[in-house]
Amino acid sequence: MGAARSAAVTWWGHASMTVELGRARVATDPLMTRRLYHLRRAVPEPPQAATRADLVLISHLHHDHLHLPSLRRFAVDVPVVVPRGAAAAVRGLAGRELVEVAPGDVVEVAGVRVEALPATHDGRRDTFPWHHHDVPALGFRFDDGETSVWYPGDTGVRADFADVEPVDLAAVPIGGWGPTLGDEHLDPEEAVAAVAAVGARWAVAVHYGTYWPLALRRLKPANHHRLFVTPPQRFHRAVLESGLTAVALTPAFGERVVLA
Repeated sequence: MGAARSAAVTWWGHASMTVELGRARVATDPLMTRRLYHLRRAVPEPPQAATRADLVLISHLHHDHLHLPSLRRFAVDVPVVVPRGAAAAVRGLAGRELVEVAPGDVVEVAGVRVEALPATHDGRRDTFPWHHHDVPALGFRFDDGETSVWYPGDTGVRADFADVEPVDLAAVPIGGWGPTLGDEHLDPEEAVAAVAAVGARWAVAVHYGTYWPLALRRLKPANHHRLFVTPPQRFHRAVLESGLTAVALTPAFGERVVLA
């Protein structure tokens, strides 16, 4: 693992974050809207600073990870790494500087080495039969030669987490926005086990506490509490119980955490 000099991470809610690697700013799965279909945002919309990036990583095509209005807030010349087949599946990507990758690919973009990893998640844009495209969901391991980051995207538990080269920062999803998580997401305890399998100095929790379906809080209060309210506490508890040596981070919305 590198020395993590001049590195920082800012969480903007859901799976959106900005990772500063030396001079490079990497944004992940930007989602900057108060409302997405039946979902309502519980934290403020990200400020303009969240759109300053040298590189954007898109893990899969679901609307809460590839949100075209949010992506349009980034400068048009900012390269965007997307799953292979994304351009054919999503017309709104036309005009962007796209780098399409599949699991196993390694590319260097904007001074950042990006390795595409497999993820256990439905990668299709929509489930309609006429929208079917064989587009994989991805995770990423990326670094600038000094600081390394693992961001698995949306995924279930995978045996090959242990095959990922250890990193300085693991950014792991710990929750969701629906009545259940299913087997294609990680809960807080599974996220901690994943970090232990990979190996990291810091572990920052993402993908929780941001969006929730309208009225579902009243209809499913226990689910809302378990999947929306308590994931940070469960994450920290699981870190303590597992003996994980990584520093566990659950920064407040918009809080910039320097990795040092």
